[in-house]
Amino acid sequence: MNSKKLRNLIFTLHRYIGLAVGLIAIIVGLTGSLLVFHSEISTFDQQRLFGTITPQGEPLPVEVVLNTVKKIYADQPDATVQRIHLPSKPNEPMNVILKTKQKEWTENYVNPYTGAILGNNLQPSFIQKSFEILYPLHYALLGGDIGYKFVGIIGLLMSFMSISGIILWPGWRKLISGFKIKWNAHPKRLYFDIHKVAGSIASVFLIFAFFTGFCWSFSEVVNPMIYALTFSKQQPTPVSVVVAGKSPLGLKEQLQTAIAALPQGELRRIYFPTKPEEALNVAFKLPHETEDYGQSSVYLDQYSGKVLRVDSSLKVSLGDRILNSFTPLHYGTFGGLPTRIFYVFVGYIPLVLFVSGIVMWWYRYRAKVSVGHKPLDANGIAHESNTHELL
Repeated sequence: MNSKKLRNLIFTLHRYIGLAVGLIAIIVGLTGSLLVFHSEISTFDQQRLFGTITPQGEPLPVEVVLNTVKKIYADQPDATVQRIHLPSKPNEPMNVILKTKQKEWTENYVNPYTGAILGNNLQPSFIQKSFEILYPLHYALLGGDIGYKFVGIIGLLMSFMSISGIILWPGWRKLISGFKIKWNAHPKRLYFDIHKVAGSIASVFLIFAFFTGFCWSFSEVVNPMIYALTFSKQQPTPVSVVVAGKSPLGLKEQLQTAIAALPQGELRRIYFPTKPEEALNVAFKLPHETEDYGQSSVYLDQYSGKVLRVDSSLKVSLGDRILNSFTPLHYGTFGGLPTRIFYVFVGYIPLVLFVSGIVMWWYRYRAKVSVGHKPLDANGIAHESNTHELL
């Protein structure tokens, strides 16, 4: 296949895949924009509902706060602690998350200095309700596991769309033309210019967002491939040795062991086992890490307290470094506040590309019908030549 035929094929695939997946990509992109500053919006909402926390010396031990929350659910023996999110800032609450009969994900906000229960999400505010819809809409179209896989496929197709758009970009022949918009041109040319400029600015970042989403949706396939391609060893899942008649160790003792294993880290989250054979996962943020929740962990046997595995972001394999990079690339946190703000606009790009693509397709279709399959040129005039270079 020569280069012209290959380019024609890429152009055809780019056009029809875009028409097929565009509406879904718009939903994923717009909801992603709304979720970029989820943490800051949630903090604002919490302060509005519960007031601002004033730091008062050292925070209470985590196990004290946990026991305080457990007392609230003493009449619900089936309530199980899922995880604890520790505050990343002095004026933020500690969040103890339980699974109850009322709600799969019951968040309890606690003043880390006094132990006072500030509230929960059993009667969520409008903002909380909005995020409870936006998140599953973003990653699964509210379709559960099937929707999660479907959105992953859309992510892969949109990655192809971005790559093919880069290949077809006219700026490779003349750089200025690749970033120029003729505002007074025929609508077909105007929308083509908008399409090419918007795509050229955002294409790499769309690949970051959509391809990492695909990788997460199909992690059971992608992760082993990444480890194999990078010649990295995938760590086995830590497993606790179940001891008959023995209860898990107390949290205080477990945390002491975890902190000793990563003394330079700042405690961020605690993931509790949901099964007897699972390990306790204590997450830390090391000084060089940019993500608030941290990317280093200590896994402990929940019965003996033995350290099963230490994942320090300073010592992980190439495969793990690639997998760890997915989160900052997907959420735009790799460049701090500027890239996060930019990602808000990136989420609108699928809408811009779809609308401009539809307009171009419509003019092309109308030209074929009205003048016997002769497409319009950049000025809307019928001619014989192939216009895939323009579209």
